[in-house]
Amino acid sequence: MGRYRNPILPGCHPDPSVCRVGDEYFLVTSTFEHLPGLPVHRSVNLVDWELIGHVVHDEIDFSDLPSSGGLFAPTIRWHDGRFFVVCTLVHGSQSTRHFVMTATDPGGPWSGPRWFDGVPGIDPSLTFDGDRVWLCGTRLADPGLWPGQTDVWLRELDRHTLEPIGEERLIWHGALQGAVWAEGPHVLPRPGGGWMLLAAEGGTARDHAICVAYADAVEGPYTGDPGNPRLTHRDLGEASDIANVGHADLVDTPGGSTWAVLLATHTDGGLDSLLGRQTHLVPVAWEDRRPVFAPGVGRVRRDMAHDDLVDQAPPIAVRSDGFTSLDPQWNGVRRLPSMFARAHGGALRLTAGEVPADGFLGRRLPEPRATARIRVHVTAGLRAGLLLRTSDDDWAEVSVDPQGLVSAAISVRASVRVAGERQVTGAAVDLAIALDGFTATALVDGSPVASFDVSDLSTSRAGGFLGCWIGPFAVGVGEAVFERFELHASDPSAAVDDRPHLV
Repeated sequence: MGRYRNPILPGCHPDPSVCRVGDEYFLVTSTFEHLPGLPVHRSVNLVDWELIGHVVHDEIDFSDLPSSGGLFAPTIRWHDGRFFVVCTLVHGSQSTRHFVMTATDPGGPWSGPRWFDGVPGIDPSLTFDGDRVWLCGTRLADPGLWPGQTDVWLRELDRHTLEPIGEERLIWHGALQGAVWAEGPHVLPRPGGGWMLLAAEGGTARDHAICVAYADAVEGPYTGDPGNPRLTHRDLGEASDIANVGHADLVDTPGGSTWAVLLATHTDGGLDSLLGRQTHLVPVAWEDRRPVFAPGVGRVRRDMAHDDLVDQAPPIAVRSDGFTSLDPQWNGVRRLPSMFARAHGGALRLTAGEVPADGFLGRRLPEPRATARIRVHVTAGLRAGLLLRTSDDDWAEVSVDPQGLVSAAISVRASVRVAGERQVTGAAVDLAIALDGFTATALVDGSPVASFDVSDLSTSRAGGFLGCWIGPFAVGVGEAVFERFELHASDPSAAVDDRPHLV
């Protein structure tokens, strides 16, 4: 019996979508304002995943996106030798728009975006039915019968050009009367024939849930399962350590078993953890052609086991980067890392920005208890250090200025408070942020500068759709220089990764 732990990807990976080609599985998740966007992970066993590339690089203008704007809820599919990813760009300069990008190799390169003009809403998905291709998505009902009522729509696409053809068909408005945000829809073949609509409902917070509906023809009409919702933690209340369960996609193994990837959030004292929404995995059984998620349990658990899986590899305890090159795990905010960061010969050179997000090279915080360390060269004209970021307005930092003043600070809704300071000497200092849940300790050369509460960076308070990213940043004029970055997770069962790049 194979044992695995949820989440199956470390850090903030929301809105997962999955497909299988032969013996390999491919997974894509939302990235919002981060670039490169839409990471593609590959697995041969569903529990161990490797990053093989990103769908979006510089093909889309991100310059005016707000925090938690950008790339929402992608879907990945494979058909006739090609991979397809459909997604929505939200709050861009040309408003909200859907697009599709294609590739023969999921690691890239991917085509440029083909935009679906005049198609409303968010959360698009593709369904291939022989020679016919369908696009579905969700939008607010107009007029709605209640605030937040959402309709799921279906449009046929030309199979050669992917241009929308025919009229919009409304196929679903949610399982429960009065429920909000029927979203993340996927139209999937149903065992034994016909079709199943898989959708989330209730918003992506505590009332999130997975619901299904059935139809004989892909166009509908769809009838809701009388047992909806089929999976949720909404009934567990604030005491649940895993919450916000929803937004699922299904995949079958070569042996015929079915699995669901879905998002969920781990909590700490009733608040969403700093990691935000993450990708989880549960088995799915079929009873009377109806899906049963996590059969016999009906819950998403951190520790799970199944006869059809192998044991998951142990988590990584130490991730290190010696900056011999720019690793693909790093992200920029609204810009590609290569636009402002250079790594060579063991040093990272980072062009400073006007605000922390402009000169921030971040990676996902992998565990709620972790320590990030980096060596920073004191440089005239700028301050530089480590940033823990939820949004442009919500972050924490430890940094050193040109006079050698080390400061620990936190910004909550754009209001900055200094938690502690220390004067140092020397041309370079070792800075660290140690996290124990919502307690952060800033350190310089191994000595504490300040300990302070960072619970306001939780999305439960800061809002938005993203957990925390952590990494080096610089503010001011010029170029900051950093050496070796390390990120230590506190899980005692984790393994040490001494490879030169983050994985």
